Amino acid sequence: MQYSSPLIAATLIRRYKRFLADVTLASGEVITIHSPNTGSMLGCAEPGMRVWIRDSENPKRKYRFAWELSETADGVFINVNTILSNKLVREGIEHGQVKELADYSTIKAEVKYGQQGSRIDLLLSKGNKLCYVEVKNVTAKFAEDIAIFPDAVTSRGVKHLRELMHMVEQGHRAVIFFCISRNDVKQMRAAYEIDPLYAETLKQAVDTGVEALAYVTVSTQTEIRVSHAIPVQI
Repeated sequence: MQYSSPLIAATLIRRYKRFLADVTLASGEVITIHSPNTGSMLGCAEPGMRVWIRDSENPKRKYRFAWELSETADGVFINVNTILSNKLVREGIEHGQVKELADYSTIKAEVKYGQQGSRIDLLLSKGNKLCYVEVKNVTAKFAEDIAIFPDAVTSRGVKHLRELMHMVEQGHRAVIFFCISRNDVKQMRAAYEIDPLYAETLKQAVDTGVEALAYVTVSTQTEIRVSHAIPVQI
């Protein structure tokens, strides 16, 4: 996936009100930008951090610039735009990069399903075969090489796992897909120290037959793409 124009480097001053952040441009100008990530952004929003922003080129927008990437002290890019995750995973499936989900002819997004009025991120189908795919954007890291999810307590995430379990009980295939928005990790696990209920529900889901996949993405100032799979610890 290509960005519409190369991203612009800035320095983070602070993030606040979930949707906003103040940054300093290379020129020294301070501007307020839109944050498309409403989560805790654990380890991705430290004051002084280098960030990369996108110019919407729309002067009528209240906040013309949007936050796309954070950059660690080691030069690792982290995609903080959660809106992109579903598009990236869909693109990866369509291009054959996600081998576990290659055998489907149709992909639909945001389809109603389940018992609680939920919408599945991606519904794959081929004939009578259905596969329900719930995508989670993962930005947090534990220790040297372990990605963790969630980075805050998520009752919504628990609900999604239970919906996937119900789909398996109905005889369908169901996948929880962790889209890892950084490339400095080698494995993925549930953050039991942050949300023990989510971690336990994930284990229950996998025991029930829900598949857990994790794929690393690679970002630059011009593009972002799905790269390769890493193991998920259950």
